[in-house]
Amino acid sequence: MNIDKSLISSFVKTTERGAYGASQFKGKNDKIAADKAAVDEMRNELNKINMAGRVVIGEGEMDEAPMLFVNEKVGTQKGEELDIAVDPLEGTNFTAKNLPNALSVLAVARKDNLLRAPDMYMEKIAIGPNLPKDLVKLDLTVKKNLELLCDAKKIKPKDLKACVLKRPRHKNIIKTLEDIGAKINFITDGDVSGAISVADKNGNDIFLGTGGAPEGVLAAAALKCLGCQMQSRLFFQNEDEKEKAINLGIKDLNKIYTIEEMVKGDVIFCATGVTDGDLVKGITYHDQYFDSETLVLHLSSKTNKIIKNKSKK
Repeated sequence: MNIDKSLISSFVKTTERGAYGASQFKGKNDKIAADKAAVDEMRNELNKINMAGRVVIGEGEMDEAPMLFVNEKVGTQKGEELDIAVDPLEGTNFTAKNLPNALSVLAVARKDNLLRAPDMYMEKIAIGPNLPKDLVKLDLTVKKNLELLCDAKKIKPKDLKACVLKRPRHKNIIKTLEDIGAKINFITDGDVSGAISVADKNGNDIFLGTGGAPEGVLAAAALKCLGCQMQSRLFFQNEDEKEKAINLGIKDLNKIYTIEEMVKGDVIFCATGVTDGDLVKGITYHDQYFDSETLVLHLSSKTNKIIKNKSKK
């Protein structure tokens, strides 16, 4: 069963308000205040929507309020049972320093249709649309995946563009990319937008590396709507993280998830710009109003558009 398309405008307003809240702290070097403002605005808007909503990916556990915590009920509790994944402010550092690509993001699916990924690391690999099914795999070497992708796209390694989060843990990935002469587009944060960049025919050919698991599910929601491919696997740093995953119902700790396993059935994805970025422009102010841009995706209705709105502050 598909999600009611009429709910899209309400979810757009939710990320618009989240982005507006965060935007008030652009360049103020206070990422905690920016995040809290985004959370407060987003929660307030979510609770106006006629749905029986539940946060399955949020900003932490219940005792870490005022964040939108995992298992928090949102909406009027009347209407469709929906699971919500939120990142009220993707790119807290970008906002604090007024750098590009800060977003307010959410994904919505029917109950039990989003992977309940714990707040830990996740290995990810993503490629764009119109490529052979299951072309790249996490259990292959980086070199083999790159070779398969170059062959499928009929391009030389030197023409391959890879998006990688700039972290010491990715030194082996970076070395492999350098060895074959590929172009590396480093990002310092914001791996939701980094992963989505593979959907653009002029964007990156591949996104790979280890980043946040919640961001992985949000990216998967967008990439599924865009006909892309993604695989992921939880990356555990200690026994406590394994226990947390088990408590969320994850039985196979080494499982590789396909995009269809991360996001089942219909899905809505919204991302509103806080600062100007590759996907959308950021919030701008005009007296009593603000302008926003939101990328909106809805799988079943094939919605894929940028919505520009002027809203009251």
